[in-house]
Amino acid sequence: MKQDGSPAVGGMAQTNSAEQPWPVRSVAIKVAQWIDRLGHIWVEGQITQINLRPGTRTAFLVLRDPSADMSLSVTCDPDLIRNATVPLREGSRVVVYGKLSFFTGRGTISLRVLEIRPVGIGELLARVERLKALLAAEGLFDPRLKRAIPFLPATIGLITGRASAAERDILTIARNRWPAVRFEIRNTAVQGPTAVPQMLTALAELDRDPTVEVILLARGGGSVEDLLPFSDEALCRAIVAANTPIVSAIGHEPDNPLTDFVADLRAATPTDAAKRVVPDAAAELTGVRDLRARTAAALRGWVDRETRTLAQLRSRPALADPLRELDRRHEDIERLRTSARRCAEQFIHTESTAARHLREKLTAVGPAATLARGYAVVQRVTGHERHVVRTIEDGPAGSQLRIRVTDGAITAAALGAEALGGEHTDTGRN
Repeated sequence: MKQDGSPAVGGMAQTNSAEQPWPVRSVAIKVAQWIDRLGHIWVEGQITQINLRPGTRTAFLVLRDPSADMSLSVTCDPDLIRNATVPLREGSRVVVYGKLSFFTGRGTISLRVLEIRPVGIGELLARVERLKALLAAEGLFDPRLKRAIPFLPATIGLITGRASAAERDILTIARNRWPAVRFEIRNTAVQGPTAVPQMLTALAELDRDPTVEVILLARGGGSVEDLLPFSDEALCRAIVAANTPIVSAIGHEPDNPLTDFVADLRAATPTDAAKRVVPDAAAELTGVRDLRARTAAALRGWVDRETRTLAQLRSRPALADPLRELDRRHEDIERLRTSARRCAEQFIHTESTAARHLREKLTAVGPAATLARGYAVVQRVTGHERHVVRTIEDGPAGSQLRIRVTDGAITAAALGAEALGGEHTDTGRN
């Protein structure tokens, strides 16, 4: 135990219980020691807050994970921000090098950064390509995983930005095509550090709703960096794991985020998604009228053809005496039946004779017949095991023997053995 009351790092841990609790200082010092062992590390994240005050010797930042609702406090020399090769701002993706510190007075953790490297668009795109190759290798792009989009979904889930052009276009097109369509809308951030966590939450909510039959993930056009949340690994895996069919409608035709590959349907634009998910009521009504007319014409044609067929059948001579052909075929059937019966009986007789001969042969060469001719089977008994004696070495003197003959078995003991050459083996008696 140290003087401050904390347990020794290398010694046995102090007993901890309700009667012997650790003081706050002990816990704080212990946590600080554990964190200090981590050493210097590289960390990647997205800057969500920069506090750089003139005249201060420390700059404060908040580094957030783009795929999760987690952040980390960061401190650094202000010159690292001022002298960055690429201007750093809120939303920038960076890789930092530093060491974690636990402040025992406040009970907080901060990352003291010694180096900041901005992540460029080229590197981000390279990471997207590597992730694309990984997901493809896992089979997440397999067409066999794609679920069918319902023809007329009762309720459509929509994940998009608040008051966005994508939302306005989808609602307008969908209601013009099918006025009774219903939407469950979840407005989320569609770019920036909070986009992925918010979209994951909205996707989980809509997927749990049993009334939602298809989900649209929609966003208008934007820069490559703006569309990066739609190539996030966590979002892609959530789309694959969802039970509800999902349509990806991100950006314009040339834009291909990874959600386009894992979704059940890829739409070129949000407007295209509305057209592909919601049927056109006017076009469907026209199609119904056309099908009804074609069905009526086909039915009339079928009735006319069948009427002509019946008239032709009625005029044929076979209908005047329908039993004449049966009488003519009766003799052929009887002759064939007699021939088949004769062939079957001959086959059965031949096979029965062959089976009897085989049975006789098996009986002649079977073990029972061999024993009946005076032979015997000798077994050496060892406990519950029995071993057939084939040579004189298998039955040494004093062995307990079981001799099976035709009507039973004889128990005996080996007194000795004699080889065929006449050499006598010692019986083993004293």
